[in-house]
Amino acid sequence: MKDSNTNIKFSYLYRDAGNYKIFGEVIFNNPENLSIEKIENEVKNNLIDRAYFVPLALEIPVLVFDDYDKELDHDWNEFEILEITKEKATDKRSMIEFINQLKRQACKLRVL
Repeated sequence: MKDSNTNIKFSYLYRDAGNYKIFGEVIFNNPENLSIEKIENEVKNNLIDRAYFVPLALEIPVLVFDDYDKELDHDWNEFEILEITKEKATDKRSMIEFINQLKRQACKLRVL
């Protein structure tokens, strides 16, 4: 995966019924050099209530505690923050490819 000064770190979390949290992140390359502001706007506009998403549908690591209780817990994760990073990409997709997948998923949810 390409190492770039313009990689984007997508940080997110899982919050269980007791408000305990697990944090995760995925780093995408950004060959189009999209600004953080543009990326954040695109991401938030395609999330559930501008904050939530189903990570499995976006092919990113699912965050959940070992003692998952299907009566109390859920499949949603929560967007936290975007950051420019020099860290190596951890996902083969570019940021724009991830945004496009997010848009496709949001369209599917709107149809339901």
